[in-house]
Amino acid sequence: MAAGRSRSTWIVAALATLAVAGCDELQDRETGPGGAPLETFTAQQIFERGEYELAQKDEEDAAFYFSEVERLYPYSELAKRALIMQAYAHHEDRAYEESRSAAQRYIDFYPADDDAAYAQYLLALSYYDQIEEVGRDQGLTFQALQSLRAVIERYPDSEYARSAMLKFDLAFDHLAGKEMEVGRYYLKGKHYGAAINRFRTVVEDFQTTTHTPEALHRLVEGYLSLGLVEEAQTAGAILGYNYQSSEWYEASYALLTGQGLEPRVFEGSWLGAIYRQTIRGEWL
Repeated sequence: MAAGRSRSTWIVAALATLAVAGCDELQDRETGPGGAPLETFTAQQIFERGEYELAQKDEEDAAFYFSEVERLYPYSELAKRALIMQAYAHHEDRAYEESRSAAQRYIDFYPADDDAAYAQYLLALSYYDQIEEVGRDQGLTFQALQSLRAVIERYPDSEYARSAMLKFDLAFDHLAGKEMEVGRYYLKGKHYGAAINRFRTVVEDFQTTTHTPEALHRLVEGYLSLGLVEEAQTAGAILGYNYQSSEWYEASYALLTGQGLEPRVFEGSWLGAIYRQTIRGEWL
């Protein structure tokens, strides 16, 4: 494939230029007409059959034929193309483990190839597309983040880097959402210390996510419930500095003023360090 050519464009072009004659000769998975084994067909014929099956939306069969090109003609140029197409077909079939395996083999065998970036991106997608509901285990989210980071860091100039960055941010936000859900559960059950630990994680480790304003408000709730007034006031002050127009600041302000308090920074706690970092820009 020509250098710099879009992978998605290449796939569309490939599907649009199928060699019908080659496809007709392969009538089922294991053999051709008359029971002839796949070994009697050329790499090109088998590869074209894979393309044909992709066009028919039969991704499982497509992946099989691409894998046969790799198996029967491992040293051919088509074997390299078939491997990346195999990863793509498995992903389209939602066979994510198989897609990861094919993508990883491509990265291992052809690390300097133009399509290595696409293989790494497919590997990341195989985790990202399996990210489950917020209430479920988040192991896949961590793996998605690691793989997406690999795309961004190893292939920063590739066409996949920007998409990887966007997905990284969404996955990161997803993890923060998990912390928030558990924190709310503890807060509702009046397990204030456990809840505060979860909200603190969001504020310290997930500051760039959409969940930070609510986390600060929940800290106000939790600290007030424990009678830790200065911590509650500091959380409210940080919330006011950063998200004054948000509904969460309004709620925190009402809670504090309802107890004769006001948002105010006390720098002796971990929240004081957050204040120095986010408001004053003092990171040391």
